[in-house]
Amino acid sequence: MTTPLLRIIQALDRFNAAHPWDHNAYFHRWILRQLPSRCDRALDVGCGSGDLARLLTTRARRVHAIDADPDIVARARELTGLDAPVTFTVAEAPAGMPAGPYDVITCVAAVHHLPFTDALTGFRERLAPGGTLVVVGLAREETAVDHLLALASSPLNAVTGWIRNRGRRTPRPVSMTAVTRPAGMTFREIIHGAREVLPGAKARRRLFWRYTLVWRDGSGGR
Repeated sequence: MTTPLLRIIQALDRFNAAHPWDHNAYFHRWILRQLPSRCDRALDVGCGSGDLARLLTTRARRVHAIDADPDIVARARELTGLDAPVTFTVAEAPAGMPAGPYDVITCVAAVHHLPFTDALTGFRERLAPGGTLVVVGLAREETAVDHLLALASSPLNAVTGWIRNRGRRTPRPVSMTAVTRPAGMTFREIIHGAREVLPGAKARRRLFWRYTLVWRDGSGGR
């Protein structure tokens, strides 16, 4: 890597650190557009501070949200209050996921922390007939397309952070304080693994170092 390019990347990293914004929350409204207007029960896996779980209450009569981190679950409860129809539980996925069935299951930036095939199998088993699964995940860069999207995301990330923070230096949002780890699977591996478990699943690479996966159960009375 040339020195000028390295300096540009380092400058962008410093700028992004001073103007953070939540890449996962960026996809929340998109997630809602994949879901039915009303449903009975929803499950959010890896709920973090509960931002998506609270949004899911606009679609679901009851939302169950789980995360393995007791501290972040306590924070989610604090931010949500007692009146919202959301239950937050400390649980490890996939083994600790509640039995279901659920009309909607969401998982944002968490599946790369889990055994991939077991997690998708657990989602499928807990999804009600006709239900919808939406995953937003991270993939390890491999192809030229992956690297191009990552390269395009870096300046867009800076612009978005500047606009959302109105140019001010801001602390990291609560939803970004959880410890994360790099993705181990490539996008091609994710597609192959997903379609073994979820035939017909639709996956797409996205900006901001994410991919999306949507699967709708069509088994009827399974």
